Amino acid sequence: MNIILLVACIGMITGFFILLSLSPTEFTDGIFKGFLIKPQSIKDEINEVTNRKKVNFLKREMTEVQEILKITGREKRFPMLCVISLALFAVGGSIAIMVSNFFLVPVLAVGFMLLPFWYIRLTQTHFKKDISAELETALSIITTAYLRNEDILTAVEENVAYLNPPVLSVFKGFIYRIKMINPDITAGLQAMRGQIENAVFREWCDAVIACQFDRGLKSTLTPIVSKLSDMRVVNGELENMVFEPRKEFITMQVLVLANIPLLYFLNKDWYHTLMHTIVGQIVLAICFTAMFISMAFVIKLTQPIEYRR
Repeated sequence: MNIILLVACIGMITGFFILLSLSPTEFTDGIFKGFLIKPQSIKDEINEVTNRKKVNFLKREMTEVQEILKITGREKRFPMLCVISLALFAVGGSIAIMVSNFFLVPVLAVGFMLLPFWYIRLTQTHFKKDISAELETALSIITTAYLRNEDILTAVEENVAYLNPPVLSVFKGFIYRIKMINPDITAGLQAMRGQIENAVFREWCDAVIACQFDRGLKSTLTPIVSKLSDMRVVNGELENMVFEPRKEFITMQVLVLANIPLLYFLNKDWYHTLMHTIVGQIVLAICFTAMFISMAFVIKLTQPIEYRR
């Protein structure tokens, strides 16, 4: 009966979309825009910046994901991400309704809705690692050339053929800016500084800017570049340290999920108690809540270490 009602509800919602000529993207934009609305007054904005007023969890998650997409050059995908998130919200709630566990409806709906945002967080980890690895190579060879000829433009031109995206586009833009738009080296370095979200890269740009006024400061460039190597070593050790706990976490998650169908074959009375009594349904909802919360903490705690000045 629940399945029939669910199908009827889906058909009714689809009909409303057709009658109102409303696309899923417009609908999700309207919903998620409410979470992302900025503070209405200066007082509220000050309270958020000074952490006197805590930002709600959903708004914080979506704001951080927007920043990640902007950094990785995928900000145009945010509306589609919202559509997928809302679709998974409906799928999670539908699964809970189909198993007749109404305590599980908000848990699965919210948990499934957050899955795309957590996936973006995981891709951010790989993106930052790739950026750091490419920056280590790029800054090392450019710094070596700059120490030799004391001309940053020549140093970049000599080595631009050895660079790879996305670092390549940043240094190419620097060359084109100096040669065709504005020959001011300092302004070009300032513009380039903000194009990559990396503390070591920004410190390197600041040091090169300082070298334009005092060539004796070029000895500071090599120690700055070596910080990228240090962070790569530290993150490698961290990856080895968290590999086993992460594997154990995934194993425990699979075991918790596998126990539900396993109970059906081992003891049908236990399965009936878990799935069709109020106490069993509450226990199941608590288990899924713990799974989603622990997943959020694991993703947060296994992010790579970044250098901060």
